[in-house]
Amino acid sequence: MAAEYYDFGPHKIPQSSVFYTTDLSFAFVNLRPIVPGHVLICPKREVKRVADLTAEEITEMWIIAQKLGRKLESYHKASSLTFVIQDGPQAGQSVPHVHIHILPRKSGDYENNDDIYDEINEKEEELKQRLKVDIEGNERSIEEMAQEANEYRKFVF
Repeated sequence: MAAEYYDFGPHKIPQSSVFYTTDLSFAFVNLRPIVPGHVLICPKREVKRVADLTAEEITEMWIIAQKLGRKLESYHKASSLTFVIQDGPQAGQSVPHVHIHILPRKSGDYENNDDIYDEINEKEEELKQRLKVDIEGNERSIEEMAQEANEYRKFVF
């Protein structure tokens, strides 16, 4: 039986937003996606830093990222992928739980290619501020996220 929710640092990710799980990892849709298909992969075990992951967790997360990235790129008719890990607060990590961002990319989606990193940092900072104070945000609804997760469940390995 699937978990009702998954822990992601201090957050509870509803099962409806999770579209792939293994014994060690899970993948879920992003509350504030930067581009269509922006998803996250993280270990089920709450691990703050990459150095604290087991060899099995690292291996599994990157195998999932590779396979899932290929599927997301095709599904979203993208031509490239950006994989991002922010490892620690000074690197922009706002959720103290290791996670890989996967972002399907298209030609011209950002005028300057590296601007995507600034936007990721802005979204992470917004999330960090939201944790401190309940402010109005641009989050998607649970229903929107569940609908996207349902689409991705159709093509996961």
